This record gives sequence, C-alpha cells and structure tokens, in this order.
Amino acid sequence: MDRRYFLKTSGIALGSFGMMAAAPEFLHQFAAAQTAAKGFGKKKVLVTVFMRGAVDGLNMLVPHGDDSYYSLRPTIAVASPGKADGALDLDGHFGLNPTMSAFMPLWKDKRLAAITAVGSPDNTRSHFDAQDYMESATPGVKGTRDGWLNRVLQAKVEKEVSPFRAVSMTQQLPRAFYGKAESVAMTNLNDFTIKAGLYTADMKGGFEGIYQQNVKDSLGETGKETFEAVNFLKQANPAQFKPENGAQYPATAFGRSMQQIAQLIKAGVGLEVAFTDTGNDIRWDTHTNQGNGRGQLANYLRTFSQAIAAFTIDLGKKMDDVVVLTMSEFGRTARENGSRGTDHGHANTMFAIGNSVKGGKVYGDFKGLKNDQLNEGRDLALTTDFRDVFAEASQKQLGTKDLAKIFPNYAATASKFKGFLS
Repeated sequence: MDRRYFLKTSGIALGSFGMMAAAPEFLHQFAAAQTAAKGFGKKKVLVTVFMRGAVDGLNMLVPHGDDSYYSLRPTIAVASPGKADGALDLDGHFGLNPTMSAFMPLWKDKRLAAITAVGSPDNTRSHFDAQDYMESATPGVKGTRDGWLNRVLQAKVEKEVSPFRAVSMTQQLPRAFYGKAESVAMTNLNDFTIKAGLYTADMKGGFEGIYQQNVKDSLGETGKETFEAVNFLKQANPAQFKPENGAQYPATAFGRSMQQIAQLIKAGVGLEVAFTDTGNDIRWDTHTNQGNGRGQLANYLRTFSQAIAAFTIDLGKKMDDVVVLTMSEFGRTARENGSRGTDHGHANTMFAIGNSVKGGKVYGDFKGLKNDQLNEGRDLALTTDFRDVFAEASQKQLGTKDLAKIFPNYAATASKFKGFLS
C-alpha cells in the first residue's frame, strides 16, 4: 500500500476495514487534552439523512389538491385521501404516501415539517454530479475540496472537541464530511466496539501491524493516539443503550444506522453532526413499476418513515436538542414514463424533524403541475435553493455565525430562511 494514498483516502483509517476513518491531527489533540475523562456535556445535534438515488417527492409528499397530478400519472398517482390506499391528508392540498403513517404523530405534534419544491439550481440529471453538488453545497462547481458539513465544523471554534463530533454511519466517509475538521465513519457500532478492544489489546496484530509497517515512520505516536480514541469509544460503550419508550426500528440497514446514531447521542460522546444514507436495501431510482400507495416505492417509504419515527421515540426528551434533516439529490419527472415509473427530474421534498421544528406545515412555494408551471415542461419547478435549508439548519441548530464561510459564492442570509426551525 502506498502510504500517501492510504493517508489521503482515509487518514488513520480503521474505516479501510469497515470500521472507522479519522484524521490523525485531531486524534493527537484529543489524546493531549485527555478529554475522555472530562466528558463533552450536552450538544446540539444535526442528523442528516441522504436518500441517494433521487426519491420521487411527488409520491412521497403527494399534491392531491392539484388535478394535474392525476392527469400526469394515470397509473402511479397516489389516490386522494379517503380512497383505498389514499394519501394521508396534511393540509387539504398535500398528503403523505399512505405507507408513511409513522410520520403522522410527528406531524400532528408539530414536530415534522416538509419543504417542497426544494433542490439544486443546477440542472444536471446525473446522480453522481448532483450528489456531489449537494454534499459540497456548491452547485455546478466540481472543484470544491471540502464538504458543507465539514465547513460547518471548521467554523465552530472550541477549546476541546470530541473525536466523535462528526460521525457517519456509512462504509466510507461521505463527501459532506471531506475537509480539515475531524470526522469518523463506521459501519457497525457493535462490531466496532469489539474490534477496537482487540486492537488495543493486541499490539502486534490487526491494524497495529499495518500501521507499524506502513505509516509509523511518518506519523510517530499517531497510532497510539488512534488506539486511545477508539478505546474512549469502547469505554463509553454506546451499544449498551437499547431502544427506549417502545421504539421499534425496522430491520434494515437504515434502521440500524438510525438506532446506532441514537446510541451515540445517549452515550454522550460529543456528537454534533451525524450523517447516514438510506442504504443499499432502499432503491429510490424507480424508473420502472414504481407503484403508488402500494408497490416498491411505497414499501421503501414505509421503512424509511418507520426508522426516523423510531429514532424520535427512542430519544424522547433528547429530541429537544436533535434535528433530523432529509435530502435527495433531485426529484423525478412529474409525468410517469412508459414503464410506469419516473425518470430523473428537478425539485424535490425535504423533511425536518425535531422538537424545535415548527412543524405541522409544508414550507416552500409549490408552483403547480400544469405544463406551463413545470421546469422544462417535465419537472416540478424549483423555488427554494437547498442551501437556504442547509443554512437555516446550520445557523439555528449548530450556531453557525458566518454563513459565507459555509456557502462560498452564495448569499445565504436569514431573509431566505423558510422558518421551519425555532
């Protein structure tokens, strides 16, 4: 293994083995500060959920009050409220897919808000490019080196930070976490705590052996500091925190990720930003046989909403300090295609969930689905730049003061906020 490639791609990376990726600089600071013994206190937490693959927002947040919705989708439209497999009415115009009943208590308690017609001003229909633009928060610019969440962390000046202030429950560090600020990726919390114990106990085997052979000459004591960091997590033992308040997570990769993020919050490891995506067992790219109130998309929306609802039930009062924000790289065509599915579109829907969310409301300007109201005659028109949603979450939830540092070459100002957070 080339040492420089190893460091560039994963830092001091147990993540290369499916456990953790981390930057050596902050591990050094962490070990020196001995913060494991001090604790990190209560933190505000932003949990970001990426629905990779471009979910069909029009069958997720159903505009049943728009007649054009039904003429554009003769076989895949979700029926109006009150009919068989009909939408769950929210405000007389919008409703949820009927399989998303787990969201209804959150809506009624005003802890769930939807933002409609939101997305990227860039018109790309490439999954790869659109995801990159959203995670870097620089639409149309491919050369941005760091991610928007990493820039948020860089802007927060703190004397002591946890090595687990930014955790992604994914196999690889997400694009949103790229940058100078510390971040961690792990795939399974239970496996991590077991293997971390093995690595700290066996100084000759496992990752320690690879470290000694490849990077010891240039990183000095970083290996020792890495083990101190993983041992800190082992001592905190987030896995001991079982679901509470009757919460039942679905047995999916996304459900397990949300449960483990809840465990990290309960363990008090200093988590500030969490990231996950909906996993390989949920495929939003529904070009064929999408379904309506039933079918493949509806089934995915069921487990998606169940996982987030279980997370809120599990955390209970701790949701006072937590906001969940969902996103997808773009929406899908307003008109169904010849295969009873939908193709790559433009604007979409985001959800915000939390006790500080001003919920029970659909935010954003929904222009409508008539032909002259559509983007390029085919997609829901965009009226809210996703950066305005990110900016509101950054400032109101995480305390970001200088939004210009987070969103370069974009005037992210409070005047553009939708007001979904108190």
